[in-house]
Amino acid sequence: MEPTHAFDAIADALETTGAYRVLRQIRPFVDSAEPPDEPTFIGLIVDTETTGVDHSRDAVIELGMIKFAYGASGRVYRVLETLNQLQDPGRPIPPEITRLTGISDADVAGQAIDDAAVHAMVADAAVVIAHNASFDRQMCETRWPVFAEKNWACSCHQVPWRDEGHEGLKLGYLLMDYGVFHKGHRAIDDCRALLALLAAPLKTSKRLALSCLLETARKPTVRVWAAGSPIAQKDVLKGRSYRWSGRRRCWYIDIAEDRLDVERAFLCREIYQREVHDLVADRITARDRFSVRTNPEA
Repeated sequence: MEPTHAFDAIADALETTGAYRVLRQIRPFVDSAEPPDEPTFIGLIVDTETTGVDHSRDAVIELGMIKFAYGASGRVYRVLETLNQLQDPGRPIPPEITRLTGISDADVAGQAIDDAAVHAMVADAAVVIAHNASFDRQMCETRWPVFAEKNWACSCHQVPWRDEGHEGLKLGYLLMDYGVFHKGHRAIDDCRALLALLAAPLKTSKRLALSCLLETARKPTVRVWAAGSPIAQKDVLKGRSYRWSGRRRCWYIDIAEDRLDVERAFLCREIYQREVHDLVADRITARDRFSVRTNPEA
């Protein structure tokens, strides 16, 4: 331990000059020494490595999960269980995936993820968290239906990182802003890194990142469909952050539930230029958000 302390002292000395920033390797999460003084729940951090990005065609080749106990305040108390397993996809791993993850055909040969172990670990989770939940959820629930029954949260897009002074939202960028680094692109390493971020206070507000994430995830959102909108108004819709669904041939936007009346007024005034009483708006909660069920292109 002494060399570590010596190097830490050197790093501290460099940083105090103001001329250097030093990145330290992320350290394992340390369980709380004190018992919780609030209601606790079970959370699950998930990360997948896959053969591609299409949940209907590509396969999971590595699954990492960390099961942890957290309080109503968002404080993480302890790690309960971890899982990291490889899966032979039954076909060659694309070279670009091997370059990205370091996972080769030899690594996965004959390997299989234990489906029963996955189900048991997921079963009592109150929330499943991924840093790109729209990707990981669809990959996971396609393979393991138990994931489809869970509330999901996205630590990339449901924590106000930019408001807290961060420019990049990727896991590695956020870690660097906290002065740490990790071995990226392997599932369990990304899970451990994300747990450290969620357990820490945010830079500006000092709120726990997990608390902010859960608060956002609990709020229902509404997907508003601008059905039958004039083609001439597409740039107006794009300028307001509407997206195009090729499957439904329609523009849509996801908004906070309390903004529905404002959005309805905008569409009537700027797009349809008349009163619209049959506007389609789908209410979405954490149970369905990021799922294949609510994918506008699925």
